[in-house]
Amino acid sequence: MYPRISINIVSWNSMKFLPDLLASIMQQTYKDFNILVIDNGSSDNVEAYLKENYPEVTMIRNARNLGFSVAHNQGIRYALDHWDEEDLEDRYVLVTNPDTIFSETFLEELMASVHEKQAASFGGKLLRAFGSNQEDETLKEIVKSDLIDTTGLRCQKNRTVFDRGAGELDKQQYDQETEVFGLSGALVLYRASALRQAQYQDEFFDNDFFAYKEDVDLAWRFQHLGFKALYVPLAVAHHYRGIYGKENMGFVERIKNRLSKSGVRNFYSTRNHVLMLIKNLRLSNAILAAPRLIISELVRFFYVLFFEPKNLLAYLGVIKGLAKMLRKRKHTLDKTSRSAKELRAWFK
Repeated sequence: MYPRISINIVSWNSMKFLPDLLASIMQQTYKDFNILVIDNGSSDNVEAYLKENYPEVTMIRNARNLGFSVAHNQGIRYALDHWDEEDLEDRYVLVTNPDTIFSETFLEELMASVHEKQAASFGGKLLRAFGSNQEDETLKEIVKSDLIDTTGLRCQKNRTVFDRGAGELDKQQYDQETEVFGLSGALVLYRASALRQAQYQDEFFDNDFFAYKEDVDLAWRFQHLGFKALYVPLAVAHHYRGIYGKENMGFVERIKNRLSKSGVRNFYSTRNHVLMLIKNLRLSNAILAAPRLIISELVRFFYVLFFEPKNLLAYLGVIKGLAKMLRKRKHTLDKTSRSAKELRAWFK
């Protein structure tokens, strides 16, 4: 019988991270899982490494980098195809970046919370990791810090979404199990039946996003469908993150943070933010949020105009994708079970 959890890892030249992640998975106290690696055309001999060290791991090998969304959708479809439809309520897909390390009880603690049947997604306390898998390959010690990476997604009235607690020291201020808007796609457990309900054609994450903000889009769609997202603080893991932004940053600090990121990352982040609004923001809520929303989007546009002129192409990408996004919007809103007021409550 196919295991209860499918752990899906998308890799792209990720061999400096995979050994630590796989070792931590194998040490889990909860054992009812399989591992699926979806590789996006890596050139770091990952296939040979897996065959030699983890022959039990299933691998899907793409010829080129198809992006986070497409690759994870391949993995989700693979898992769903191995489960009977009537069992999906109690089957789960764990989506993880390759640059994470699980505590030994991570899966056990998450699975202790899946009795909350209205929850579509579950996530733990993700802290920052530093050490050998960063710039200096001669370092062997991994430092698992008390610096928070994410404890779920938090929304603002201008419809921007941040990692809750990012950049704070963990002082047990987020040790209460609670409902959140959604969970970061770096490491999140999804209920298979909820993924099926959120499915659009052959997509779960939006293929057109390629990468960045696809996790927020899916979280928003789950909210439309009436699902909850549950933060489970006892489920602890660590995350290496190359470019790291705190939740609470001033305007100048936020600009410096964005300038430190790659142009490709900023292109997708800018484009996908607007596509996400087109797909998910109810008209009545857009009108009520108009002052903050308009100011925020104008600031974003003029920032790109003056500091990232090449990324003006992101807005052209929005225009090109508009018709498709409107079709996806209709698909989501036709199935919505939450009022505009209920959704608006998350954006504070």
